[in-house]
Amino acid sequence: MPDIRSSEGPMRARVAVTGMGVRTPAGAHPKELWDALLAGRSTARTITSFDVQGLPVDFACQVPDLDLDDYVKPRDARRMDRVTQMAFCAASDALADAGYPLAAPERRAVVTGTGYGGVATQELAFGTLDERGRAWPGPLHIPMSMHNAAAAEISIRHAFLGPSMSVATACASGSHAIGEGMRLVRDGTADVVLAGGMEAGVRAGALVGFGRAGALSRRASEPERASRPFDADRDGFVLGEGAAFLVLERLEDALRRGAHVYAELSGYGRTSDGHHLTAPDPEGGGAYRCMRHALADAGIAAADVVHVNAHATATRLNDEIEARAIARLFGEYAVPVTGSKSVIGHALGASGAIEAVISVLTLSERTVHPTANLDHPDPACPVDVVTAPRPIVPGPVLSNSFAFGGHNATLVFTPFREDR
Repeated sequence: MPDIRSSEGPMRARVAVTGMGVRTPAGAHPKELWDALLAGRSTARTITSFDVQGLPVDFACQVPDLDLDDYVKPRDARRMDRVTQMAFCAASDALADAGYPLAAPERRAVVTGTGYGGVATQELAFGTLDERGRAWPGPLHIPMSMHNAAAAEISIRHAFLGPSMSVATACASGSHAIGEGMRLVRDGTADVVLAGGMEAGVRAGALVGFGRAGALSRRASEPERASRPFDADRDGFVLGEGAAFLVLERLEDALRRGAHVYAELSGYGRTSDGHHLTAPDPEGGGAYRCMRHALADAGIAAADVVHVNAHATATRLNDEIEARAIARLFGEYAVPVTGSKSVIGHALGASGAIEAVISVLTLSERTVHPTANLDHPDPACPVDVVTAPRPIVPGPVLSNSFAFGGHNATLVFTPFREDR
């Protein structure tokens, strides 16, 4: 297959998505995730996995029944934080889904993204006292809690001996990881890349911290109605967790081995607001430039885009500013928009990777899933928010991730076409 031209040089490789794996509150398989999204079925529930008495919020979207039996031995599982366990399962599923593409170990790469790392290990260690009353982390505290632990486990257990790294850009981490993975394929550094994000931040510390910052919804009486992107009555996000990974490889290699190509990853944009540690640029400049850069990288026009999977956290500022940025680029109400966090909550560093999988599924199914809990569209958000499953024609899909610190990432997925 021929390469395509880009702003980075005269020719570049086309990048195919050939495998997907997930661990989400809506299920451990992409189909389970898609079915829940299509039904608009929220996964928010009262937390029962630890004591929530006295916490500002007592509900979240959690991954149920994490079964590790087919992935690692019990002894090895105990040496992994929950975030690494979820990541390893999702990455392993993605690799199996891709048919275990053949490549020399030195030509296989891993890129992971997480905002928190092994937060469960961190909280457990510093909540444990020795006989003298001192906090005492164990000998595995560092390797279990470090941000790159999942990348290390994947590299070790699947013999990926090329680049192995982890990205930490808060809620944009998963999208940045996938975008950087795409660049490794494009520049010829790797033949196969496992790229994705993971987070297991549903812990007391995160609930207290985000709660005191005023970022979390307080709809404790009806948690399944709490995440309300673009709704006039939204009052914050619902904390989530999970992991998602894609297998990326050169399109010509995928076709040569007869792999199923879900989509092409055609564009990647990344910018910084340079404005505030937690608040987005009030003009939406960073988000707007990020989407523009992604479209330019993909070599497509805004008019060609058929759908935007929005970051859409259901916080007051984020939704309004993102909506204005989308309207500025595409025109008011000109492109169908959805907010996946209405169903699965905000999985922080994993959210962009999970939404990347959702964007690929949107292309495969030619349908935009509805945004749940949108009862009163906010007039300050001038976008066409989808509230019932809506068919779309094949075309480019954008996935946005915007994070604390002003970190922005946008991915562009396009249908695979042999004539491109």
